[in-house]
Amino acid sequence: MKALFISYNQALNERINQVLDKHFIRGYTKWPLTHGRGSVDGEPHMGTHAWPAMNATILAVVDDQKVKPVLEELRRIDDQAKQHGLRAFVWDIVDQM
Repeated sequence: MKALFISYNQALNERINQVLDKHFIRGYTKWPLTHGRGSVDGEPHMGTHAWPAMNATILAVVDDQKVKPVLEELRRIDDQAKQHGLRAFVWDIVDQM
């Protein structure tokens, strides 16, 4: 099992939800309002007058074989919408209950 952490501009909500649905990722935790700023470039997403955009963040635990196809789709979305900001990270799940 892997933990898939996805943080993205809220403008991408529908597209991210489509990816999750397509790959039958039903269970996840979502933080609908998260702040962030890219490590290299891009505008901060802080929900302020100066930086009004906001991020959403999802954490899903998925089977190993789902990770690669989901990341490939997320990369395509990011390539098409670089100005929005999208990041995904994967961690090993060592135990669960």
